[in-house]
Order: sequence, then C-alpha cells, then structure tokens
Amino acid sequence: MKNVMGNEPEYKLLGFEPKTHAARILICTSGKILSIHVNDLERSEIAEKLSSREIKALYRHIYMDKLAPETEYQLKDRSERSWGAYVAFVLALAVFYQFSNIAAIKPVYISYLDIIVTPGTFIYPFTFLIIDLLNEFYGFRLARKAILCSVISNIVITLLLFFSMTLPVIPEWHFNVAYNDFMTQLYVVLLASTMAFITSELSNSWILCKIKAITRSRHLYLRIFLSTFAASIIDSFVFCFLAFYGKMDNSVILKIAMIQIIIKSVYAVLNILPAYYARFLYRKHILHPGEDMVSASS
Repeated sequence: MKNVMGNEPEYKLLGFEPKTHAARILICTSGKILSIHVNDLERSEIAEKLSSREIKALYRHIYMDKLAPETEYQLKDRSERSWGAYVAFVLALAVFYQFSNIAAIKPVYISYLDIIVTPGTFIYPFTFLIIDLLNEFYGFRLARKAILCSVISNIVITLLLFFSMTLPVIPEWHFNVAYNDFMTQLYVVLLASTMAFITSELSNSWILCKIKAITRSRHLYLRIFLSTFAASIIDSFVFCFLAFYGKMDNSVILKIAMIQIIIKSVYAVLNILPAYYARFLYRKHILHPGEDMVSASS
C-alpha cells in the first residue's frame, strides 16, 4: 500500500511470533526484516509509519494476548513510570550540558600529558549516552524534544545571567570587571556550544536510529559506539573553532579538537556497558515491571 505522497512506505507489518510476542517488520528500503516486541513497537516511531490496517492488527494482537495493562491503575502507573524516567533523562541532559558550557570557558593545561582541554570535556560525553538512551527507549522524536528543551533552558539561564550584568553594583565589590569579562566569554561559548550541541546530538540520534534499523535492533554496542564517535568529531570541531577562533592559533585549536575527539572516543567505548545496564533496568522496572519480557533483540 502506498502512502499519500505516492511513495512506498518505510515499514510493513508482516506478522507476529506467538511465543515471543515479537512483530516481524519489513524495512522496505533494505528488504531486511526487523523482529521487535509488540509493546516496544507500539511505543516506537515505527508504529507511526504503519498503515491503519497494520495498526489495528498490532493492537488486536496486544489485547488478545493480554499484553496490555489490565486495569486503569496499571495503565496510569506504567505511564507515570515511563514519563518519570523521561523527565529524569531530560533533567540530566540539561545539567550536563549547562555545566559543560560554563566549564568550557576555562582551558586547562595538563602538563603530564602535555594537552589542553576544558573541564567540560570529561562531562559532556555523558550527553551522548543520554541521547542514545532516549532514542533507544522513546524514539527520535522525543529525543529531539529533549535536545530542544536543553538548548532552551541553557539560553534562558544565560539570558538571566546577562540581566544580572545590567544591575547596579556597590563600589566595594571589586569583581565587577572580572564578572563582566566572564559573562562576555560565556556568550561566545553559548553560541559555539549551541551550534555544536544541536548538530552533534541530532547527528548522533539520526545515526543511531539508522544503524538500529539496519541491524534490526541488534548489536546495541555498535550503534552506541559509532553514533557517539561520529557525533564527537562534529561536536569537537564545531565547538572549538567557534569558541576559540581568533583567541588562539589555529594549530592550537586543532590540537584541542583532536584531543577532545580522542577523549570522547574513549567515552564512546566506556558508555557501552552502562547503556546495556540501563536498557535492562528500563525494561525490567519501567517497560514491563514485575514481568519477564522476552526480547528478540540482542
């Protein structure tokens, strides 16, 4: 069946596996078949791209096999668990992003390694992990909303700090010049970090979703590493050149960017284990609390 634009749909529902309650989805662009639990499918963006007939078949299978919540209380409880976890993810994303922006103002020289980094370099990679988990649990659309919320919160906080610069100060306070210089540099970092954050995180989300579709939701480690590695390259170059261009030699800026890529690549590997554990906890305590879920993905 063709969609309203006259193009072939991206996904087609082929059927269900009765023992595992997994739906078999054909990826029309590649011809590969994705096996995904029906409850995961119902919450994913794939369901939004199925036809009305396929949606009816999906919900018919969910309710006939008693996979849906049996009572209104259970439905509300699961919804609260899921959205509570989403709010926690968004809050953590905003905190890590805001700290990275403020800490990025001060380049730090580590003499033992002969490198120049910013303190945010060691915190910012956690935002990639959070975005990966949001894409994994809630889909690209809600992950994109989380990115937007973090950017808006950062802009609002910075504007409030800017307003504080316009307030009169007492003569005895000798830090006004230093404070204004700090805030001026913060605006430059805000512009650089916003551009880097948006481009890198959206790229991270897009790459992860594409790899997930290609691998049929298998090999979580592969999409976590590749998406984070690609996003690290984009983020490091965009941020370093926008934040420090004209203030340092280009060779120094390039060196800082390369060092950041190396550090973030290490995080891309280290993030794999927490990602698996987070997925396990999410499925056990939020998606299917009190139930043993059989998953077709590895």
